Amino acid sequence: MSKMTPQEMAQKIGSGLLSFPVTPFKADYSFDEATYRANMDWLCGYDVAGLFAAGGTGEFFSLTPTEVPQVVKVAVEETKGRVPVLAGTGYGTAIAREIAIGAEKAGADGLLLLPPYLTHSEQEGLAAHVEAVCAAVKIGVIVYNRDNAILQPDTVARLAERCPNLVGYKDGIGDIELMTRVYTKLGDRLTYVGGLPTAETFALPYLDMGVTTYSSAVFNFVPEFATNFYAAVRKRDHATIHAGLKNFILPLIAIRNRKKGYAVSIIKAGMKVIGRDSGPVRPPLTDLTEQEIAELTALVKNLPAAGSTQQAAE
Repeated sequence: MSKMTPQEMAQKIGSGLLSFPVTPFKADYSFDEATYRANMDWLCGYDVAGLFAAGGTGEFFSLTPTEVPQVVKVAVEETKGRVPVLAGTGYGTAIAREIAIGAEKAGADGLLLLPPYLTHSEQEGLAAHVEAVCAAVKIGVIVYNRDNAILQPDTVARLAERCPNLVGYKDGIGDIELMTRVYTKLGDRLTYVGGLPTAETFALPYLDMGVTTYSSAVFNFVPEFATNFYAAVRKRDHATIHAGLKNFILPLIAIRNRKKGYAVSIIKAGMKVIGRDSGPVRPPLTDLTEQEIAELTALVKNLPAAGSTQQAAE
């Protein structure tokens, strides 16, 4: 069980950069626990405010409800309290509650509630879904506003009143007007997380709206770049931000956008590039081609901090 209160967890993750570690798989797609432990220990050596085990980049959608708590348990054991560990949960309400309870028992400090599976709902139904998950656990819950789960400001406000452990709101749609309305209505009742892919492209304008943190997928394989970029965002260092976007983030996005599902695949490829091969992505995702991995390798090598990142992996 977590020793952090939901409010303590929310305050902690709002103070710095967040990331979603990949879930390593062996050639047969089984969970590679040893590699996961090594990756988690390595990432904890950098300035990160929270790690999300079995999240979107961690291929939550390909994990079974039994596997998620197993992955979370390993993450909690390996981080040893150095950073908060949050777990993904989702699908239908019953499965989301089951996973949430399992993650809490595994020691997670909080939950990220992903959109329900393949269904569109009215606000009343979405609210019931969120409330049911919050009621199932004592740890803090962050709701992910994305795709088929778009909560309106009044709905978020009602949930915040009914659910003391609803402590975070992650935006994954990029609707600036909606984000502004939510923040204006809720203020510091919630911690706000930038969750657009790729979050670095929206980090600066979102900071001006009260979104103090975001989830960086590239932190998995270029942690020095990711933490330096985040520091530049917090300082509003426009020159460093634009250089990072031009020289790394935007070229990476160009590769990512070539095929569906590459938002996760390119991060797994990045792990291979730096010598921390974490195996393939599970179907229905597909891995990058050898040519695309070569392009990604060139991008990483051109980063000033690439040398220290690669040495850390050796």
